[in-house]
Amino acid sequence: MIQARDMNPAELAALLAFHAEAGVEWLLEEEPVDRIAVFAAEKAARQTSRPAAAPSAAAGGATALGAGRSLPSRGPAADQRQQSRPQPSQSSGLPAIPDENAVAEARFAAESARSLAELKTAVEGFASCNLKTSARSTITATGTASSGIMVIGSMPSADDDREGLPFSGRAGLLLDRMLSAIGQSRESVLITTIIPWRPPGDRMPSAPETAICRPFIERQIALVEPRQVLVLGNFAARFFFGETGTIHALRGKWREIGSGGETLPAMATLHPQELLAAPASKALAWMDLLAFFERLPRG
Repeated sequence: MIQARDMNPAELAALLAFHAEAGVEWLLEEEPVDRIAVFAAEKAARQTSRPAAAPSAAAGGATALGAGRSLPSRGPAADQRQQSRPQPSQSSGLPAIPDENAVAEARFAAESARSLAELKTAVEGFASCNLKTSARSTITATGTASSGIMVIGSMPSADDDREGLPFSGRAGLLLDRMLSAIGQSRESVLITTIIPWRPPGDRMPSAPETAICRPFIERQIALVEPRQVLVLGNFAARFFFGETGTIHALRGKWREIGSGGETLPAMATLHPQELLAAPASKALAWMDLLAFFERLPRG
């Protein structure tokens, strides 16, 4: 087995990039480590050190640095500078979960956008969702907004994150063929995703992560005002229809989704990625596309 010490810097960088794109977040040690025991020891050490630290701070704030050395006392100006600096999170090793303030911030940023271009800028500049910290790209809508047709998927894949476009790679090629079968193309419709950033390891977004992204996709629909919407995949169908069934139970039926006080006709079908994993389901997707096509405006 090739080990890291046998690689040159370029080979090692390529290997690390491969693992990052695959969603690897932890690397194994050469020897097994009992993380539970390590955590327990660190916790016990912190609890032991707290009582000793408190009197020292009360006595004058001096902390021993060595024999005969201590930190000098700081003046008011130094204290003010220290308070003004951003303090690191005490749980920096854990992902930050969006809270109510972050959801309100997303809603304000989305509602302030008066065009798709402004919304794109707002999403790209938004920094209060932990998904953005692990993603390479921010995925926004592509295609023609004036067509009146929106195709909405769930979240970016690894291919999307790498290319910076929704529905890239094999799933994107299959979507191109699906659209071509009903006389449409990637350029003639508007294609987007509910979640703008790829979740690590292609996992499902959590409820808080979904809540932080909801204002952006809802504002996008309100700005486009599509005549009909094609919803792709299990996650997207549940998101819009508010039901807990699988895509096989939710597909193929016209439903109404709310947007800006109005209702829009929408139909769900299987996501291209699901069709690649289960090619036998292509017949079901074809039936859904035919029903979607029948409602398209002619001429």
